Amino acid sequence: MTDAVDIRPKVALLNLTRSELEAFVVDELRQPRFRTDQLWHWLWHRGVRDFGGMTNLSKDLKARLAQRAVISWPGVDVVRTSRDGTIKLLLRLADGERIETVLIPMGAHYTQCLSTQVGCAMACTFCATGELGFTRNMSMGEILGQIMVGRAHLAEKGLPTVRNLVFMGMGEPLMNLTELLRALETLGSAEGISIASRRATVSSVGIPQGLKILGDSGLAVPAISLHAPTQELREKLMPKAARVPLDELLGCLDQYPIKARERVTYEYIMLGGVNDSIAHAKQLVKLLGQRRCKVNLIGYNPPPPEVGQAAPYLAPDPAGVLAFEDYLRSKHITTFIRRSMGQDIAAACGQLKLLEG
Repeated sequence: MTDAVDIRPKVALLNLTRSELEAFVVDELRQPRFRTDQLWHWLWHRGVRDFGGMTNLSKDLKARLAQRAVISWPGVDVVRTSRDGTIKLLLRLADGERIETVLIPMGAHYTQCLSTQVGCAMACTFCATGELGFTRNMSMGEILGQIMVGRAHLAEKGLPTVRNLVFMGMGEPLMNLTELLRALETLGSAEGISIASRRATVSSVGIPQGLKILGDSGLAVPAISLHAPTQELREKLMPKAARVPLDELLGCLDQYPIKARERVTYEYIMLGGVNDSIAHAKQLVKLLGQRRCKVNLIGYNPPPPEVGQAAPYLAPDPAGVLAFEDYLRSKHITTFIRRSMGQDIAAACGQLKLLEG
């Protein structure tokens, strides 16, 4: 009689939270609980992709892991490096779908921009990703796998590692809330990726129920894609996001449980001749002036030439951006002009669109 062949699908270990991994180790593999700590350390802290490299596991356990489990990182299809040092990785997921992640140099470390969905359903008029449409949500392992790939790439090049994360790549994070929360919970593990919640920012167009759940979790601070000072203009620029009225969205954010030194961040893409005048700045002050917040001004990034399409908007006049910033600051609103990084490789805000080469 021959041994029965195990036809069950292999368990994707990077898709397991700490408690789920423990259940797999104890209940299925019949191993003591401390093996969970060892395996977790190898997976997330050491970034080992082969069970054979896990030197403190027995030969028998490594063989059983190879039979029942898999460590699956996204594959790297294309690497593009900007003149300013920004690195964009075009990644292929296990089912062949592709996403982009961006590594942004910030002095002695990198900030990584993470995708949470394949494509995006929000269809904001200034965003290239929205033109792709929505394909599917990403799993926790796929979201965090971007960090593992990013860190490995930086280490190979002898560059500093990733210290800060922004969930503002492809997709609307709060539309993939379950996997986002699983990823955020896993990030903070001291024996894992070890990135504290204060170093993780979730960018969202603003989905009240999702924001409430995120706030209750205490796992990240939000950055809200506002981009317009009135409901009417927001409906033109972000028709799907604007289904939530501004007063409802802001009321939700007024209740967001932020810590003493934290503020809600509002992102504001400046579109030439559309939302960048002093009149718009005055409307923004009326909207935000009494709120505990900060504003990031972002110049519009047109599609790169290789996309072969005309830009739907114009870049703002630099002098006008400065005047806009000065006005907000004169009204005691903390304001920053966010430098666009990686424009020449289509890696800047609103440019992610699965470009080759």
